[in-house]
Amino acid sequence: MPLASIDLDLEVFHGPFDLLLSLVLRDEVDLLEVDLAEVVLAYVDHLESTGQLDLEAVTEFLVLIAALLLLKSQLMLPVEEEEAPELEAGEAADELLARMLEYHRYRGAAALLRERFEGQRGFLYRSAPLPPHLRRVSVEAAEAVYDPDLLARAVGDMLRTPPSLDLGHVARPPVSLDARLAHLRELLSGRGRFSFDEAVQGADRTTQAVTLFALLELYKAGEATWEQSEPFASITVSAR
Repeated sequence: MPLASIDLDLEVFHGPFDLLLSLVLRDEVDLLEVDLAEVVLAYVDHLESTGQLDLEAVTEFLVLIAALLLLKSQLMLPVEEEEAPELEAGEAADELLARMLEYHRYRGAAALLRERFEGQRGFLYRSAPLPPHLRRVSVEAAEAVYDPDLLARAVGDMLRTPPSLDLGHVARPPVSLDARLAHLRELLSGRGRFSFDEAVQGADRTTQAVTLFALLELYKAGEATWEQSEPFASITVSAR
């Protein structure tokens, strides 16, 4: 959100915000006569009307408003000459310009650091030393805490091919996918429309699961579709 798009309607100025800054710097508008509260309210109204929040633009606006507030306070408040001499109009404009230039320098440095960080994100590594409690002793000072023969047998066992698993105790499903596909196609050809509860009536959980998988295969092939009026309601299968 550029600051130039903010139109101000003040008692002493009417126009964009960046033009007001230029006139203040050239001492063509008296900063003491500018109501900075109205400027902030105008910016808030502008944010609400656009509905967009650009953090960089908001930060820039806050920095500029803070500089204007500080400069205006120095011009308004009476101060002792030996502590802080009163600023002339030209000196005040130079100070505001110096603050704006300093802000742009810091902003540019931050952008450069961000670019370097993003460019080297994949190469970041830990450069700090390890904490003392995580450090290990050297290999020369380490003592053997294992039996070499036991270690050799363990490594040898890892290199041997394990025996084949005996799957004889695993029971095969009592129903096949092809059988359930044939059952669903028979219901579709005879009725054209049926409920899923009818298709699995009296079947066990395994048959119900295979039937559901068969229904998904029919839907994938474009042979059937289904609908459900509400959650947990009966599923109605129709021929496509």
